[in-house]
Amino acid sequence: MSQDIFEYKDDKDWYVGKLTDYTYISSFEDDEVFSQIQHQLYQILGGFENDGKLGEEKGLQIHVISYSSILKLMSFVVDMINQIFQKDLTVKKHQGAVLVLENDVIKSVHLPKEGIPLSALTGGGEDLGDTILIATRNEGKTNEFRDFFAKLGYGVQNLNDFPDLPEVEETGTTFEENARLKAETIAQLTGKIVLADDSGLKVDVLGGLPGVWSARFSGPDATDEKNNQKLLHELSVVFDQKDRSAQFHCTLVLAKPGKESLVVEADWPGFIAFDSHGEYGFGYDPLFIVESSGKRAAELTTEEKNTQSHRALALKKLMEVFPTW
Repeated sequence: MSQDIFEYKDDKDWYVGKLTDYTYISSFEDDEVFSQIQHQLYQILGGFENDGKLGEEKGLQIHVISYSSILKLMSFVVDMINQIFQKDLTVKKHQGAVLVLENDVIKSVHLPKEGIPLSALTGGGEDLGDTILIATRNEGKTNEFRDFFAKLGYGVQNLNDFPDLPEVEETGTTFEENARLKAETIAQLTGKIVLADDSGLKVDVLGGLPGVWSARFSGPDATDEKNNQKLLHELSVVFDQKDRSAQFHCTLVLAKPGKESLVVEADWPGFIAFDSHGEYGFGYDPLFIVESSGKRAAELTTEEKNTQSHRALALKKLMEVFPTW
């Protein structure tokens, strides 16, 4: 074998390769086998190619004279890459799959035609894929987030899956500060991607109150009914509906250790009514008149609310930027 020619040959397999200007694959095998070989090899080379070139505008020419084993063929190609381009790739067979790794990072995976059981890769049948931890114990809120992230291939957990985690005290004076506290603290404790939200009602004539204190507006023993009564009392001398403008606000913070947090926010505009009405929702929903429809938030079903609420609007923004984050 010359310096520029690589060859592997045994009773069943025979491959020849060399360094060229562009990657090129050929074979004496029939069209079906050749198609498989092309797919397998380009999958390996894809992790190191740029417009069909390897290294400094170089590629590999590989000719398969006879073929019986993907493991041997991948090992041959990986050996060429290592020698020519000073890479440190390895080939491993795992539960029927053939893996190409670089410094313990999987660069490509070849599966047998019939596939392999999920448990063969996960080691026990648990869910495969990345998960996002929602910083809440509210299952209803969790399910709302789960529907959104499922579209991107992510599973969702919440704090009920981590009972030993400490409660994060919301000491911030803004929605973003509180959401950051929850997301970034829990991300550091768990090493996971964590999504936290902080939401509340802002009433313009009250200078943005109750704001971050929405849940405890009426004091330490606050309830939804007490909060609503206090809000009506604070607005008792504001007689014109247009002067009772308000917004439900939501700030979402997505955090991951070692990465700048992603922050999005949205407002749901409306007005504060003079009395409570509606059977759905919670919090200030019975008092909140949605600007776009004139309905109370408490008159909307969960499905209707989840298409237009402050959280739905913030999630829509999050979905636009999350894939690139």
